Amino acid sequence: MAWGEIERAALVESFRWADPDAPTLCTGWDARRLLAHLVQREHTPWLRAADALRRAQPGQERHLGRLCGQARTAEGYAELLQRFAGGTSALNPFSWLGDAGQVLEYTLHHEDLRRGGPAPVAPRELPQGQLQALWRTLPFLARRAFRTSPVGVVLVVPGGERRLVRKGEDTVAVSGGVVELVLAASGRRRAALIDVEGAPAAVARFEDWTGRLPGRL
Repeated sequence: MAWGEIERAALVESFRWADPDAPTLCTGWDARRLLAHLVQREHTPWLRAADALRRAQPGQERHLGRLCGQARTAEGYAELLQRFAGGTSALNPFSWLGDAGQVLEYTLHHEDLRRGGPAPVAPRELPQGQLQALWRTLPFLARRAFRTSPVGVVLVVPGGERRLVRKGEDTVAVSGGVVELVLAASGRRRAALIDVEGAPAAVARFEDWTGRLPGRL
């Protein structure tokens, strides 16, 4: 089974036990709206595009809101979850990216769901194969995320791999587990368990830059 489908199944179980009104890392989205986003993304992507074109504030999306409204009851939420659990449709353009796009999407949103509350949540222990799949997608994500960084950036998995994603005269090392690095590179910096090391001036410039970036939190 592909890693994306394995992560989908794990995410389904987390949604099953979650409070639909629980906060997530996605600004303006509770667990119900996050689930609705996943269903919209996979089954009616044209409505997702329409919401994006309107540039509504998070939590105020027209079409996504309608889908959420259908899941206000326990039965409606269960039906929405079953629709997500049933798999993606052929209309989902992200499925054309293969397993890489799916495992990244599901892993990120799984952490959005898990880490959205006020209490700290311990990282999950994921299979090595899934971590390797995420690591392969990370360079593209990170190069975009850090393209305007005032210093160079090297991603480091402690005791493991390293990847230069931004060249610069001064360079910082951003270290952490693979999932933590993915979170940091996807706008979830404050939820990521990472360390930033380097010359004090370079670290200060990097931290000041990341503090001014729009993010999920």
